[in-house]
Amino acid sequence: MLARLQQFTTIGLILAAAAWAAYFIRAGSPGWAAAGALLILFGYALFLAIEFVMLWFVNRRDSCPRATVGQLVAAWWGEVLTAPLVFCWRQPFRSQAEPDFVPEGAGRRGVVLVHGFVCNRGLWNPWMRELRSRGVPFVAVNLEPVFGSIDRYAEIVERAVQRIESATGKAPVIVAHSMGGLAVRAWLDCCQGDSRIHRVITIGSPHRGTFLGRFGHAPNTRQMCLGSEWQCQLASREPAQRFERFTCFYGHCDNVVFPASTATLPGADNRHVAGVAHVHMTHHDEVFNEVLRWVGSTSDDAVEWAKPGATPAR
Repeated sequence: MLARLQQFTTIGLILAAAAWAAYFIRAGSPGWAAAGALLILFGYALFLAIEFVMLWFVNRRDSCPRATVGQLVAAWWGEVLTAPLVFCWRQPFRSQAEPDFVPEGAGRRGVVLVHGFVCNRGLWNPWMRELRSRGVPFVAVNLEPVFGSIDRYAEIVERAVQRIESATGKAPVIVAHSMGGLAVRAWLDCCQGDSRIHRVITIGSPHRGTFLGRFGHAPNTRQMCLGSEWQCQLASREPAQRFERFTCFYGHCDNVVFPASTATLPGADNRHVAGVAHVHMTHHDEVFNEVLRWVGSTSDDAVEWAKPGATPAR
């Protein structure tokens, strides 16, 4: 569903820009043609800039280290480069390009990849290629319905965990981006899955909500409001020791989950990633190397396939 929606959006933007440019070129106004087409195609960069301004103000009262203006600008630019690759290419057109890798009798610990809000498994394409090249089994889920309750995603996570358990005979490492971290916690709560995980690694997950949640109206966005009733009820049922198996990556330049410290959990290994925005954080080498550490890498060399601030691979 999401792939088709983003296909329609991407193609629609390109056609709208082309129609605008054609109309004003014929009218003898090449300047208006160029300006309008660029605004249609790259207007998202202005929207991202607004998010960064908002996070700068909101984070002023947060316990997280303050980001410098230079870090915010660099993070904004990294997200400007990353967003089209994810939302206009990988997710709409390449979400099935990398199939799950679950060889029977693999004997290696596997990974379950859980994406976030308005994303699908195509987000993880660079990860999946790298994991397959290293012989690491993995399953990447699609959380649907896209605008449903987070509780409904627990069954999807359960099926993915079962596939990895069946293929490897080992408890998986679960990696979750953004809302995916809440989906994993909902699964742990629903299925009492503590004994079935080796490690949970969350990347920019709104564990205690996000300021932007107030602007959403779908069930899952309301659940991600700061201090929502859903979060409070979930937290009241979670054993304190559960989060000892969590590594939570968060950052002061996360333009979706802020205040920044809301992406941390008490008792978890909370890791601050400086100067990196929300989607771009999934392609940070420190994050991927942490996953390799928990699954057991086939190589002693650290992976450096996506340096901070660099454009991730296709």
